[in-house]
Amino acid sequence: MNKNGPNNQEDQEIDLTQISKKISSLFQRFNTFLFTCIQFFVKNIIAVSILLFVGVGLGILLDQTQKTFDNHIIVEPNFKSTDYLYSKINLLAAKIAEKDTVFFKSIGIQNSKEINKITIEPIVDVYKFINNNGLNLELLQLMAQNGDLKSVVKETTTSKNYTFHTIIVSTKAVTDPKNTIQPILNYLNTSLYFEEVQKISISNIQQKIKAKEGIIDQIDGILNEYSSVNDNRQKNDKLIYYNENLQLNDIIKTKDSLTKDIGTLKIQLFNSNKIIKDSTVVMNIKNTKSINDKLKFVLPVVLILGFIFISFFISFYRKQSLKVQQNGTI
Repeated sequence: MNKNGPNNQEDQEIDLTQISKKISSLFQRFNTFLFTCIQFFVKNIIAVSILLFVGVGLGILLDQTQKTFDNHIIVEPNFKSTDYLYSKINLLAAKIAEKDTVFFKSIGIQNSKEINKITIEPIVDVYKFINNNGLNLELLQLMAQNGDLKSVVKETTTSKNYTFHTIIVSTKAVTDPKNTIQPILNYLNTSLYFEEVQKISISNIQQKIKAKEGIIDQIDGILNEYSSVNDNRQKNDKLIYYNENLQLNDIIKTKDSLTKDIGTLKIQLFNSNKIIKDSTVVMNIKNTKSINDKLKFVLPVVLILGFIFISFFISFYRKQSLKVQQNGTI
């Protein structure tokens, strides 16, 4: 028999009673707080209504007059010029922050004050990154050992190795490509060093195409000769016929491979006409991120919260001042 049974039961009843009282006290405090809030808004209904209408009206006005537009330029840096591209974009961003209108006029941008900022980010394509070089997979695996793979693929050192990158030019108003985008692209494609590299690379590609086309011409000659000889004589030796067909298949496969290589080289030649090759330009995308185009909702809330803070601060100050006066310290 447990001698402490009745005492434990009484302790449990006391604990439950105290918990019940605390819960009741919390509800009472919440009710008091809720009533105080309602009383505050009822007492200041006129001021709150004015702030609400002023905030909405001012927000609508600002949303209409202070719009932001993004212009996306998808580019491919050629001749290992990715670091050059990023450094140039950083320089442009610094010139925008400095409001260096003289610099922008020198590169052909007359309305530089309309540009808010310029940024660049890679288009993450892990699969193409791996397919371009098998060693890239081992590199990613090695880097991921000390961190999350998702963060590794977006890390600066890795991201600069992706093929395509997006330049984002943010403007205050709708802009024309001739006034902003084209001068920026012209500026990015002005480099004496990379212009020389471009000439050499184009010459190398043209020589490769010419050499492969020469080999294809030779293969075509062999195939034509084989076809004419085959028409003029009848082959009785099945083994020789079999061996000749094997060689013929290898020649056809070689021609097919060379044809694909020439197609790839011609695309490279086309893309090599610029140091920073622009593939797509999307203009004047209305920016609705953050509080852009949302000031009609944000400003009323900010004004009312500011009014509440000031009101409670004044009330707190008066109460404390009155206590100090009653205590006779002032």
